Amino acid sequence: MRRLPVSQQIVIGLALTLSLGGCNALSRLSQVGEPPALTAIQDPTAAPNYQPVSLPQPTARPMERNPNSLWRTGARAFFKDQRASEVGDILTVEIELDDSATINNTTSRERTAGEDAQLPALLGYETSLNRILPQAIDPTDLIEGDSTSEYEGAGSIERDEKINVKVAAVITQVLPNGNLVVHGRQETRINFEARELQIAGVIRPEDITSANTIPYEKVAEARLAYGGRGQLTDFQQPRYGQQIFDIIFPF
Repeated sequence: MRRLPVSQQIVIGLALTLSLGGCNALSRLSQVGEPPALTAIQDPTAAPNYQPVSLPQPTARPMERNPNSLWRTGARAFFKDQRASEVGDILTVEIELDDSATINNTTSRERTAGEDAQLPALLGYETSLNRILPQAIDPTDLIEGDSTSEYEGAGSIERDEKINVKVAAVITQVLPNGNLVVHGRQETRINFEARELQIAGVIRPEDITSANTIPYEKVAEARLAYGGRGQLTDFQQPRYGQQIFDIIFPF
């Protein structure tokens, strides 16, 4: 099978990308003047990309029972534990993020090389070279090379994030060691902009407070996504052509 030239591969790739972008553009054109649609409430475990969480587990221990006792081990209330503990139970995740980071990198490199070679004698032929080209060849200075290389790079990253929200999450899985897998999603639409917040992770039942809440720093393997959909988000994104140009342009 003959392989296409690189230029034709690039053209075909651009055509496919533009065709996909065109389909999305047609879909967006049909929604002009309409607010972004909110996602229907659905079971997160039924999503096509959902995968059950598997983590290292300790050795199973038998449950300790206290006969003739009204108190249950791990309970936060005298008569009943109101905290979430089973699949489908709801608890509140308190997200308070105030992170900042600054990174500065500078790289500099410089190299200089020089070469100088002479050929005053070459089996007696140096005299013949002088007769043929008396002014063009100097046997004492036949080869000379000079090379200079210089590189300098600088990079800077500044990040400042502040998020203070609360979101209700649903227990989707109970791990063998008793830890709970939670998944929460919240969508809010204001005029023509929809804001979406997603939280997922693994928590310990012991970290759930008596108010059935858990702080964000107690969530292991936390996955937090906060973004938007709508006219403002579209305006802040570069056009498809510019994004494709930034990817394939080598300079």
